[in-house]
Amino acid sequence: MCDNAAGAAYRAIPIHEVDGFLIGHSTNREAGTGCTVIVAPEGAAAGVDVRGGGPASRETDLLRPENTVQEIHAVCLSGGSAFGLEAASGVARELEARGIGLDTGPALVPIVCSSCIFDLAFGDASVRPGVEDGRRATAAAFEGAGSPVEEGTVGAGTGATVGKLNGPECAMKGGLGAQAIALGDIKVGAVAVVNACGNVVDPATLSPIAGMRTSPESREIADMEEAMLERGADVRMPLDRTNTTISCIITNARLTKAQATKVAQMAADAYAHAIRPTHTTNDGDTIYVMASGSLGDVEVPLDLLGLAATRALERAICAGCATADGILGLPSAKNRI
Repeated sequence: MCDNAAGAAYRAIPIHEVDGFLIGHSTNREAGTGCTVIVAPEGAAAGVDVRGGGPASRETDLLRPENTVQEIHAVCLSGGSAFGLEAASGVARELEARGIGLDTGPALVPIVCSSCIFDLAFGDASVRPGVEDGRRATAAAFEGAGSPVEEGTVGAGTGATVGKLNGPECAMKGGLGAQAIALGDIKVGAVAVVNACGNVVDPATLSPIAGMRTSPESREIADMEEAMLERGADVRMPLDRTNTTISCIITNARLTKAQATKVAQMAADAYAHAIRPTHTTNDGDTIYVMASGSLGDVEVPLDLLGLAATRALERAICAGCATADGILGLPSAKNRI
């Protein structure tokens, strides 16, 4: 797993140490799907960067700086393609039951943003995360407060796969990574669901972690970018609009919606560093940023925060694949060791 967080002032920390957030999963390994919720019980300023050609999302327009709602209460990352957006309703119901939401007078309305990956071709396409899965993941976030966050074949990463140019039979398991770093009192974490069309590589060495295998029986990972160039105009993706890396950056810094949006845009560099190729027309890449503001009135240079977010997200992308288990007949990075 890539590890660029060296030095006393720049160190890796468990993601549950980022103040103001709780993270929980709902996992269905038998069906190959699930969802993950990042909760901000006290609310968080948020922004989003959507670069993919086919995103499945909810409430992203609300994050535009000119719109009036200033804080959100959760981000739900889910499998199930557009069907998985139902899980966000379960998140909202569980938060309402816990007294969390925007006070509109007649009711508390939890603001829940959501994005989904396409995992229908991996497991049981008839099983998708729904309302109960969203409630379960949200409850798990509260019940697991202060505990390490599980990574790999879990939550929204359960059905994630990577390296698909040679077809799904030559792909490998992706997964969910949850990593964080600290610069003094500034804390930045990233949750990444790695379901990319391309290969995942260590940004420091460019060594492959998981990706397109040379054949269904092989554990050798081929260079997918070179394979595309060699095929030239004959290159074809086996399934259109079926790949997505969706992520959520969390920080204890105080940000406006506009600043959070800029950090999300900067953090997208992590995709280019760790996924080859990335931002293809077959990817629905989305990055959220949530800022709890628990650090207080400490002014954090935005460029520094963007760089820290990029590093944390690189680590999460690598970890999501390095920690994944092979399931339903598809091998993972662990099977190459």
